[in-house]
Amino acid sequence: GTSTVTTYIESASGLLEGGRTGLTAVVTAILFALSIVFIPFLSAIPSFATAPALVMVGVLMIPSVRKIHWDDPAESIPSFLTILIMPLSYSIADGLAVGLITFPLLKAFQGKVHETTITMWILATVFILKFALVGA
Repeated sequence: GTSTVTTYIESASGLLEGGRTGLTAVVTAILFALSIVFIPFLSAIPSFATAPALVMVGVLMIPSVRKIHWDDPAESIPSFLTILIMPLSYSIADGLAVGLITFPLLKAFQGKVHETTITMWILATVFILKFALVGA
């Protein structure tokens, strides 16, 4: 199973590269369908062999880190925690959840509640309940 967050991230990266039409999704679907033929061959590759590819993905994502306002704790702390939790928990979704929990809380502690939205508070509440009731 792939989390829906991962699908969203992959879709966003496709948009950033210029894929704005439905044709991008169609080509991707066709390539995924064709990849079914190669599953027996690909399953022979051990999972640790994908590490170099994941490192390259991380390297390609690092330039975005420059855009974070590191001088604002309400933005830098959630960003740092998101970046940290993803590899430690082996879950993109859990990393994003921690960031989405800490961002509105820190904005509230700074007295800048007006800089958040009700959606952020709803997401933070849902993720807090998820961690409290279901576990990480």
